[in-house]
Amino acid sequence: MDFLSKAGVGRYPAGYNAKVHGPYNPAVNYGKPDAALSEVKLGQLGSWLSRRSFGPGAIVRACSRGWHRYAQKWILVKKPGVAPVAQLVGGLCFLYFLGGMKSRSYHRHAKYH
Repeated sequence: MDFLSKAGVGRYPAGYNAKVHGPYNPAVNYGKPDAALSEVKLGQLGSWLSRRSFGPGAIVRACSRGWHRYAQKWILVKKPGVAPVAQLVGGLCFLYFLGGMKSRSYHRHAKYH
């Protein structure tokens, strides 16, 4: 348990201040604001990437924020529609399609001369 508390599991992010930000929202990045990827020019891409953290903890936090954003937009609404179910089914169909690529490659039409 001591390792988890030292790793920051179960704690608020360092940049979060309840008096400034209000109630905690796990879908928000409370770090220093930076330019979005869509606003970065090609010449600035290297410096923009160097300001990012690619450690395991940062990747887990980014995936968690992404999941919470998705859930708040599609699942945790007052009247959820069929969209989350359709997105899940579409994603599973795509993964099934990718999984069967190798077996379908043997059935391609090919000219032998």
